[in-house]
Amino acid sequence: QVQLEESGGGLVQAGGSLRLSCLASGRTFSSYSMGWFRQAPGKEREFVAALSWNGDRNYYADAVKGRFTISTDNAKNTVYLQMNSLKPEDTAVYRCAASSRSSFAPRTSSYYDYWGQGTQVTVSS
Repeated sequence: QVQLEESGGGLVQAGGSLRLSCLASGRTFSSYSMGWFRQAPGKEREFVAALSWNGDRNYYADAVKGRFTISTDNAKNTVYLQMNSLKPEDTAVYRCAASSRSSFAPRTSSYYDYWGQGTQVTVSS
């Protein structure tokens, strides 16, 4: 069992930056692949970024590539999402997720076993 708790969301102007954190507790954090998803009001949940459990593969949605960076600090059991050059269309609730599966299918929600509650990111124009 893994518990995930996000933090770092807030209100920022377009062009600004935020860093989201996701603290994991429970089982060995370093054995999990981690992902970030977001959901805006009235829209489907969408994949944002993911990092394999050993850190050798990462994936980004086209909409955030070059602006967002996913990283982990295993000593702190934390995964980060650094978000730069934010746009109003990045406004959403952001949730982190963890998977212990051996295959790596990071863009799919069903790949993940555990989810955090989410943190709101609002980007004003």
